[in-house]
Amino acid sequence: MSGRKQAIRNIKEYISKYMVQTTKKLSILATFLFCALVFVACGDSGSSSVPDEVTDPIITPEEPPLDTITEPDTTTSDSVETYPTIFDSSGLHTYILENGVSSGNLYIFYPADSFLTKFEIGDIVTVAIVGYDTLEMPVVEKNSDVPIAHFLFSAVAGSNFVSLSIHNGSFSDVIGITAQNAPIEVNISLKEKGGFLFGLEMRYVQYLDVYPERYPELSAEEYANFREIRTTGMGEKKLYRSSSPIDDCLGRNLYVDSLAKEAGVATFINLTDTEDYARTYKDFDSSYYATQNAIYLSLPVEFYSRTFKDGIVKGFRFMIEHEGPYLVHCIYGMDRTGFTLAILEALMGAKTEEIQADYAKTFSNYFNVVDGQQVTLNEQQVDFFKAVVTRNLRAVYRADGIDIADADDIDWATPTEQFLEKQGMTKEEISALKDRLK
Repeated sequence: MSGRKQAIRNIKEYISKYMVQTTKKLSILATFLFCALVFVACGDSGSSSVPDEVTDPIITPEEPPLDTITEPDTTTSDSVETYPTIFDSSGLHTYILENGVSSGNLYIFYPADSFLTKFEIGDIVTVAIVGYDTLEMPVVEKNSDVPIAHFLFSAVAGSNFVSLSIHNGSFSDVIGITAQNAPIEVNISLKEKGGFLFGLEMRYVQYLDVYPERYPELSAEEYANFREIRTTGMGEKKLYRSSSPIDDCLGRNLYVDSLAKEAGVATFINLTDTEDYARTYKDFDSSYYATQNAIYLSLPVEFYSRTFKDGIVKGFRFMIEHEGPYLVHCIYGMDRTGFTLAILEALMGAKTEEIQADYAKTFSNYFNVVDGQQVTLNEQQVDFFKAVVTRNLRAVYRADGIDIADADDIDWATPTEQFLEKQGMTKEEISALKDRLK
């Protein structure tokens, strides 16, 4: 093993030991960083699909922690006194200045302490950006307080500003604002008092573990987060999802590789790795995975980004060109996989409740380890995760000019086809992709 590889493994081992020892007083890396701690386990150890041994895993997060909002650049000549700021019974009425558009965030130079005299952490506010959009978002302190791809209004006590951000995204790019558009009028009003307090509590159910004995109620498939997609319109044994079949950091790749072989998976869509890096994993060359078709997309956990959208289209075209069954995965099979599968399920005609149930199943498999034992998520907790996926679909589609009604009985297939066309897929390609999945 090269010195560089050994150094990387040493760092991973240190991170793993640190994570396991972290107390519950530390909030989880990200509310939809949701995917970054320790992992699940399985009960059916006697199954032919389960390997005899699992190497002790090394934990790696799905994304780097984003616990703070970047400080704005205040070097330009604009000053907040130039434009009126009114803080009254209806809320805060002010302006975003040229130096308030920075690092993808929008900054309002109004003291957070003053803002927090009327609003509180956990409130949901309506933010009207005049001439651009009106959005609802929670008041929190940092990006990791909300699920990935969610909007947030950050107010950190002691700061001389408050800000508008997206967890793993560029707020200014999504809204279409540049510094040259300033000054921009903004009005913030209360939507729901304490409406996101439960969302903040959900950070504390996201404790995972790597050892099977922590999850005595899970099957081998659940431990591996491996399952066939059986939503409306999807063909039988056409599409699967899982955690990584090759990355040994979670201690479950052997399970997934074995289950994929048993299912006859012929094409893997790897959302996480480059091919060169994938081939460095232990026992890659001897895996079933290495004998099948695979595309390595190395996508960021940034659903609004051009890189992510272009990447999933590349993956869909690979599916068109290769025979199934198909398996889509990232590291945990949670964020990138969850969003990508939601698009495919929607394309094939899945109902809202089916998309939500499949997405939430992953979190039921992984969370909630308390005192060394998984405690089953309750209905309210599962509903929280269900709401995340359809909210993200609506938000990402809307950023591309596709509005979807906030209702359960909607047709997801039509707007999904529109979304894929906006990413450059032709009608013929979309039809061919659907044929592959029927």
